[in-house]
Amino acid sequence: MNDRAAAWLGVEVLRAEFGDVLIRMHLREEMLNGYGVAQGGMVIAFADVAFALACNDPNSDGSTVTVASGLDVNFMNPGFAGRTLTADATVVSQTGRSGLFDVRVIQETADGGEEILAVLRGRSRTIPNPAYRRK
Repeated sequence: MNDRAAAWLGVEVLRAEFGDVLIRMHLREEMLNGYGVAQGGMVIAFADVAFALACNDPNSDGSTVTVASGLDVNFMNPGFAGRTLTADATVVSQTGRSGLFDVRVIQETADGGEEILAVLRGRSRTIPNPAYRRK
């Protein structure tokens, strides 16, 4: 994975197949908002990494890429520094160049359990790879 944002987030890829992804990261102090809980954009960025991995076939020839055409996110619980987050992404539907994917962001709890931090539903579109365009 050559994703600078994911590297800055500290994302670890545990599984990455088309339509089936599991990633992990640790929520750091600099990822918190003014209320001392996870800044929503950080949670969305983490979920977006899982979404991107899920909708791009790792065996592709690279001539096309699949990008987000839209997303909806629902925050279920606050995230806390020092906790480990995981995100699992799955394909719901893929037809032609359009896809629909679900991502669940799970947070470990203080007692060692898990709770849903956020749920993202992403819409994707496959396009010609911009890196192949002539300037």
